Amino acid sequence: MESTSLPIAISGIAFLLTVIWGDPFIRLLRQFKIGKIIRVDVPESHLAKMNTPTMGGFMFLLPVTLLTVIFNAVSLFGSPLLGNSILVPLGTMWGFAIIGAIDDWEGIRGPRRGLGMRSRTKFILQVVIALVVAYILQWVLDVPQLFWPSSPVPLEFGWGYLVIATFIIVAMANAVNFTDGIDGLAGMIALTAFGIYGVIALTQEQIYLARFCFALVGALAAFLWFNVKPAGLYMGDTGSQALGASLAVVALMTGRWLFLPLIAIIPTAEILSVVIQVLYFKATHGKRVFKKTPIHHHFEMIGWQENQIVLRFWLIALISAMLGFALTFLG
Repeated sequence: MESTSLPIAISGIAFLLTVIWGDPFIRLLRQFKIGKIIRVDVPESHLAKMNTPTMGGFMFLLPVTLLTVIFNAVSLFGSPLLGNSILVPLGTMWGFAIIGAIDDWEGIRGPRRGLGMRSRTKFILQVVIALVVAYILQWVLDVPQLFWPSSPVPLEFGWGYLVIATFIIVAMANAVNFTDGIDGLAGMIALTAFGIYGVIALTQEQIYLARFCFALVGALAAFLWFNVKPAGLYMGDTGSQALGASLAVVALMTGRWLFLPLIAIIPTAEILSVVIQVLYFKATHGKRVFKKTPIHHHFEMIGWQENQIVLRFWLIALISAMLGFALTFLG
């Protein structure tokens, strides 16, 4: 019971810390004029969001980091390896947050104002960090590579695991990034997925990992306090890339990543919609499957309001996440 109650308590503390410093943080962003620049190819309703503070991912990244270090301090500094495993998702979170922050900053003040970092540069940096993390997962932490639902013995992929893990980390980082397009959506989806993996970590007695997940749940709940429509700030690539990559690492550390696309069904659908649109556009020389991608923009353009999209997508995500959790332990 104690192992369950502390992660839940950490979630509450994370919520309080993030809410308390939310308003001062937003004022700081406004003072330095760190405002979002809206591209002209988005739905017209988004133009009103011009100059809303962005890079808001730091609002939840800092409290989560503080709590993770404080509540794992004995393990981090008193054990040669066991507790240090929490440094992997934490380090991944910050590695991708830095990439996202550079991307956000270039889009606000850099030479590519309104565009951000070049896609190829961003992708290369993501792959490099993901490869390092995948190597650590396989050869340093020796995590279970994949638990098939009906088998207590993990499957092994050898060196192939590096490719699989790298792909999952990069794909999920970009998937959550694509999801972050309307007020409150990415935060609600990520909160749900981390909650599910926090419970999975508890069932495996990975207490440190569970604390990390539930700290993010609490901090994201507080972030949504400021991010729901009309949003007072956006998480930007700083937050979305960090959330996606760290969610992937958490799933990989549990060995229960087989149903990650189901537990994170909305980010999966968002990135697939982009891939389908691009491939179909090239194959048909200009025809489109969707009115606009990522897919939440398609629903905006057929008349759904932002609040409708967010609530309906979250309901789908919640049911799908529960189904993914059930299938994870099937048999």
